Amino acid sequence: MRVAIVKYNAGNIRSVAYALNRLGIEPEISDDPEVLKSVDKVIFPGVGEASTAMHYLKKDGLDKLLPTLVQPVLGICLGLQLMCTHSEENNTDCLNIFPVQVKKFPVQGNIKVPQIGWNTIHDLKSPLFKGLSENAFMYFVHSYYAEQNPYAIATTDYIFPYTSAIHKDNFYAVQFHAEKSGEVGSQIIENFIRL
Repeated sequence: MRVAIVKYNAGNIRSVAYALNRLGIEPEISDDPEVLKSVDKVIFPGVGEASTAMHYLKKDGLDKLLPTLVQPVLGICLGLQLMCTHSEENNTDCLNIFPVQVKKFPVQGNIKVPQIGWNTIHDLKSPLFKGLSENAFMYFVHSYYAEQNPYAIATTDYIFPYTSAIHKDNFYAVQFHAEKSGEVGSQIIENFIRL
């Protein structure tokens, strides 16, 4: 089983690699189109700011490559947001894999933005969540969110309900950091590897 992590200026590449190591997998960290096309699974991580991340993807031609991949692809955190059509973060056009808009959480009362910490996921609708119970806790760090949409396979409530995981064809993405969410997050990564 060959698993690649997309190499660009994503902040969480190492922690995703360690999470795979714990499952006995040595990932290939690569921005080489031939490698990314040839592996069995691709993980598209991300921590940071949307327009900067898109700049790096365009520089290496990955913005054109990623939407054409045919094997299972898993986006994590900023990876999910970049797989959508557009982000309000610096008015950024993204990869348009999911026809979904990414919006900024409104400041409301004493609720902090960004959302940082543990929160639950519910309405689970995917083999990605096999073995998980409704309202499993995941670790989140984000100021922007994917609007509710027909591709949602998990929902989280923060200020209001939003889509915390999406799936279309061979593309999956989660807003939370599965690689930092303990055994439950590890189960999701393992489920993805087994898809």
